[in-house]
Amino acid sequence: MPVKRLNGSEMLIEALRLEGVKVIFGYPGGAVLNVYDEIYKQNHFKHILTRHEQGAIHAADGYARASAEVGVAIITSGPGFTNAVTGIATAYTDSIPLVVISGQVPISQIGTDAFQEIDAVGISRPCTKHNFLVKSINELPRILKEAFYIAKSGRPGPVLVDLPKDISATYGDFDYPCEVSLRTYKPTTKGNSRQIRKVIEGLKNAKKPLFYIGGGAVISSAADVIKKLIEKTQIPFLETLMARGIVPDSHPLFLGMVGMHGSYAANMAMCECDFLICVGARFDDRVTGKVSEFAKHAKIVHIDIDPSSIGKIIDVNFPVVGDVKSVCEDILELLQIEGYDSDGIKEWSEHLDKYKKLHPLGYQDSDEVLKPQWVIEKIGSILGDKALIVTDVGQHQMWAAQYYPFEFSRQFITSGGLGTMGFGLPASMGAKLAAENKVVVNITGDGSILMNIQELMTCVEEKIPVINVILNNNYLGMVRQWQSFFYESRFSHTDLSLQPDFIKLIEAFGGKGYRVKTKDEFEKAFIEAIDSNMVCMLDVVVDRMEHVLPMVPGGAALNKMILE
Repeated sequence: MPVKRLNGSEMLIEALRLEGVKVIFGYPGGAVLNVYDEIYKQNHFKHILTRHEQGAIHAADGYARASAEVGVAIITSGPGFTNAVTGIATAYTDSIPLVVISGQVPISQIGTDAFQEIDAVGISRPCTKHNFLVKSINELPRILKEAFYIAKSGRPGPVLVDLPKDISATYGDFDYPCEVSLRTYKPTTKGNSRQIRKVIEGLKNAKKPLFYIGGGAVISSAADVIKKLIEKTQIPFLETLMARGIVPDSHPLFLGMVGMHGSYAANMAMCECDFLICVGARFDDRVTGKVSEFAKHAKIVHIDIDPSSIGKIIDVNFPVVGDVKSVCEDILELLQIEGYDSDGIKEWSEHLDKYKKLHPLGYQDSDEVLKPQWVIEKIGSILGDKALIVTDVGQHQMWAAQYYPFEFSRQFITSGGLGTMGFGLPASMGAKLAAENKVVVNITGDGSILMNIQELMTCVEEKIPVINVILNNNYLGMVRQWQSFFYESRFSHTDLSLQPDFIKLIEAFGGKGYRVKTKDEFEKAFIEAIDSNMVCMLDVVVDRMEHVLPMVPGGAALNKMILE
């Protein structure tokens, strides 16, 4: 490639073109004016102007989750950057590949408390996979190439490039690298063959094996091979919140979601298994419950591309460092060569089937007040695999994970590790831009929706037809649930009885709104929203005191569930 003479802003635009970026999200400001001037001149990618920097990062995050590509956002310095930190931390906790470009004051002003100066590199160090402060125009092409490589390789994550304003205007040679080779960063993708052999031997001796599938399996695009592995072995499986849909819920060996609000069968299986195969999960506290009681009868396999995750929380017997998809392919290949007798675990599968029948997910339906679980089921029956489901955080998130009939990987987009309220609306915008052929539904609460409601304006301006379903119980529902169970129903500052008129609110933005109280009203309004092809909001009045069940109290063992 011939070397071009470009300024820093032109280099950034050219790098985004070479990386195949189709859409970016951002908010301009003084420190990135040079960059935005170049964005104005180009036609390689679409820029979406969000109404808040947090919204820009969440939108890029939603785009990355839905597309399996790197999400890109551009923000300015100072408060522009600090507004974005929650979005960056959300992506970091869930291992989502982002490249975030932040403006910075000129090099000569760094450290002088200049207007809108902030130590972006220092602040972001705990919540980025890596970050860069560009100190010279000569290093900018290399930094941009490394940023994309680091973001998407190994265990993905957000990478920050802090670009001083003077660098963005300085000219230099644009010699964009074709490859990246970092001496101190070489992710292991191929699993150790001896360790994989030990896994096979352990599996063949197991009487109660169980697959525990996490978000890493989604990130590595391992859905097909995992399904083949399950069907080859006939081993029951469960999913974490972040893995919902990686194998269709209709699969007969599916036990449900595991953890604090997991199914009875999934949680009991985790307690009773003798050989646990963890595929891309990180033994989150919401999954393990009381660590000393977690899978205490099992020998544990942990397959993960991040060696620092293995043995971090739970001691494991068979550590396998490598890309989940690659390792599962190796395991499947060995099993196909050597065979696997699934007859020996039939009794175990039948035992777990009894658990599924003993305490299935359920709720007390009503014709007098809408139950939130019914709303989720109805959305599922109308849309099924035609939709991507995005959520905010709270009771509605758990009901969506429990009751929507997920059919494919990346169908469910939610903030898992950080639990970020306000994630749903901007993330659904990004998801819709990545998957234009799908209906995108943001299932949210009356608390969460207000946290980034300004992004309705972005949806209207950019004609992004996201359907927002507010399960409105006039409470901070999940906090209220904990107050009900553990604080003698002292509802301290969780009552949201005074709320805006959501219908007038979305109409003021230019969208379409519906307030529904009955099943017939909901079904009619939801179908009309789908057909409208514009941003819509359904304010769904639901039972105020409904609980998410089952529930494992904090710090309790998984088999100590509150069932009713």
